[in-house]
Amino acid sequence: MYVLMAAIFVVGYLCIALEHPLKLDKAASAILTAALTWAVLVLGADQLLPLLEPGTNDPANSAAVVVSELRHHLGEISEILFFLMGAMTIVELIDAHGGFKVITDRIHTRKRVSLLWIVGLLTFFLSAVLDNLTTTIVMVSLLRKLIRGRPERWLYVGIVVIAANAGGAWSPIGDVTTTMLWIGGQITATGVITQLFVPSLVCLLVPLTILSFRLRGEAPRPRTQTHLGERIPPTTTAFERNMVLAMGIGALLFVPIFKTVTGLPPYMGILFGLGVMWVVTELLHSDKKPEFKHPLSVVGVLHRIDMSSILFFLGILLAVSALATAGHLTQVASLLRDSLGNIFAINYAIGLLSAVVDNVPLVAGAMKMYPLFSDGMLAATAAEEAGWASQFVTDGRFWEFLAYCAGTGGSALIIGSAAGVAAMGMEKIGFFWYVKRVSLLAFTGYSAGALTYILMQSLG
Repeated sequence: MYVLMAAIFVVGYLCIALEHPLKLDKAASAILTAALTWAVLVLGADQLLPLLEPGTNDPANSAAVVVSELRHHLGEISEILFFLMGAMTIVELIDAHGGFKVITDRIHTRKRVSLLWIVGLLTFFLSAVLDNLTTTIVMVSLLRKLIRGRPERWLYVGIVVIAANAGGAWSPIGDVTTTMLWIGGQITATGVITQLFVPSLVCLLVPLTILSFRLRGEAPRPRTQTHLGERIPPTTTAFERNMVLAMGIGALLFVPIFKTVTGLPPYMGILFGLGVMWVVTELLHSDKKPEFKHPLSVVGVLHRIDMSSILFFLGILLAVSALATAGHLTQVASLLRDSLGNIFAINYAIGLLSAVVDNVPLVAGAMKMYPLFSDGMLAATAAEEAGWASQFVTDGRFWEFLAYCAGTGGSALIIGSAAGVAAMGMEKIGFFWYVKRVSLLAFTGYSAGALTYILMQSLG
């Protein structure tokens, strides 16, 4: 049963990685993998659990233990999913009102180098406030209005992928993996911002600087100019767009404050913000006709939420939890420690691996492989182990560096991150074109940022 669980997970993972050749949505593979791994675990509980919990010998009791573990893990996963659903709804509500047009309409330059830096830095900071996937979609849409021709535009899209992932890494709400670590208690909002902002910025500045020496002249503009506001209903005013944009960004930024003041989990903060926006937008459009009011309401934008991504996260996180319960991840953690022996090397390897496979299960696996030490646990740890264990406290070096590496390492390949996959789908970018033109830039930036973090920790 132990080997069968690992085999099911590997096959499921391959199906996720080969989503496009197989023409099978990765959400389907993820939820099927989750169901099968937990089914095998509960059917073989009488064989597996006595090895993990010596006092568990009764088959009926073993099955009850598995079900209890499933409910425990599902509670933790639900916090992440409800947070994502709330954040996605807020972003879609802003987009429905044309709020992003307030930002994108202010870009007028045609110089390639100037446009490169504007797009890169705008993506970097926008990704930290929204998330890397949403920011990529917005910025690719913007580039279509600024640059004519795919070969010309693709290089800027590659920078968008790098910038979106770098910007998401230093913000607790900028990347799903950073959000997972934040909700799990491995990092705090202030800790990840102060420690990862500079390495993440270096991760972007290095590729931007290299490209600045290569680009010359002006970027060709589209022959027919259109605006990003094509989807804005005619009854939406500038006041409404600005108001909803300000409220949406305010709601996202308020989440860490809400958590600090109340002590409640982040998903409660995001749901509070969504509730406020729901009420305000309903009142704002109360006098409009139903056909104009509906697209601008929360009810109207709910169908635009990417539910397949939510189901993918649910499936893959449940599958990883099954491996954690069965003891697979503990063995992997011991192997990594014995073979690499250094938290920086382990995380650097995880970051590079995330370019090939999805970073969500990698981070979920790391969270299950390594315990989160509290002050009391650290005090009770043997002296020879205390140095290693001290890296795994809240805001410990391991968790901070994991957030950076898992968030930015995926940029090395276009299939290595949600931002890259979105850009690939929207612009039809070839895998090997990205490898030839962007991968080395992304890898150089990733390595430079990683070295920056290590130097900061050494000097600090």
